[in-house]
Amino acid sequence: MTPVRVLLVDDQALFREALGTLLATHDGIDVVGEAGNGEEALSQAAALTPDVVLMDLRMPVLDGVGATRRLRRAHPAVQVIALTTFDDDEDVFAALRAGAVGYLLKDVSSARLIEAVRAAARGESVLQPSVAAKVVARFAQLADAPEPRPQPLVVPLSDRELEVLRLLAGGRSNREIATTLFLAEGTVKNHVTNLLGKLGARDRTQAALRARDLGLL
Repeated sequence: MTPVRVLLVDDQALFREALGTLLATHDGIDVVGEAGNGEEALSQAAALTPDVVLMDLRMPVLDGVGATRRLRRAHPAVQVIALTTFDDDEDVFAALRAGAVGYLLKDVSSARLIEAVRAAARGESVLQPSVAAKVVARFAQLADAPEPRPQPLVVPLSDRELEVLRLLAGGRSNREIATTLFLAEGTVKNHVTNLLGKLGARDRTQAALRARDLGLL
């Protein structure tokens, strides 16, 4: 199995060192580099091509939200997990809107962190329970809003997820979508699972209907 290549981004050198030591003890994870701020993260990502970036949010020079936004534009295949001390609404939704696939607090257990890194490498979303509760609450607010007009998603769809969504809405099976987009069928299945979660849908039909209501199709 090819190791998951991880880049650590945090302005505290001691935390980076401890985190790198922790990750290095687990098979299948390779810490390929470190950065102390968002600008360094962009340079390191370009040079090292990591699969996953563990990104602190509050850093000098360029913060984690700005770095995540620029990183996702330049390297859309790189998955970013926000790893921070703070879980206030402003930080949470700013990071998710910037393109982070996950949001974890620094007091997360080592087992959960390892699981999150591997899940992110598969393109799956990973959220701290308290953060997931915020996302669900925000969806509920959108659903209860007095205006019936469509609202933007709390966690936006990636370009690849939009491609899968359009084919899904056209009635294509996972195998057909995989063939069309030159992806593994398992990868398509993960994208569909993420789509259902982000759209708050129970099944593919409901996902297509909600996507149309939101103007995504």
